[in-house]
Amino acid sequence: MKFGGRMVAVLGLTLAAAACGSGDAAPAGERGDRAPSVEPTGTVHEVTMASIGGERFGPDELTVQRGDVVRFVLESGVHNVSFPADVNVAGVALPEASPFLQVPGQHHDILIDMPAGEYTFHCDPHVFLGMVGKLTVLD
Repeated sequence: MKFGGRMVAVLGLTLAAAACGSGDAAPAGERGDRAPSVEPTGTVHEVTMASIGGERFGPDELTVQRGDVVRFVLESGVHNVSFPADVNVAGVALPEASPFLQVPGQHHDILIDMPAGEYTFHCDPHVFLGMVGKLTVLD
């Protein structure tokens, strides 16, 4: 079968779009990295990520129960969320850094299965611009 240049370009764009996916990330523990140690509660807490008016999370402090989901939703800019091991409780299995969200409305969910305590999160490229948050986990 013979393909023209235009057909190859269309096929390439179709495959690239399919590889990108919908932008919805699975909760930690559903990504195949480790099984969650807690049953989901069904409660979802939304945190926005934006560049308008400065690099920020909204809210930048929240309190959740083990089993809740924190949904990080991109409003503007390009951001991720990371729980750096060097500033959090030693020996605790922290969520992996999220992929970079690039399209407004794209989100990343994290099932909270860390022990009770306070945890710091940030956006990797914007931490030095103050894009930092605090998550308090209750049992």
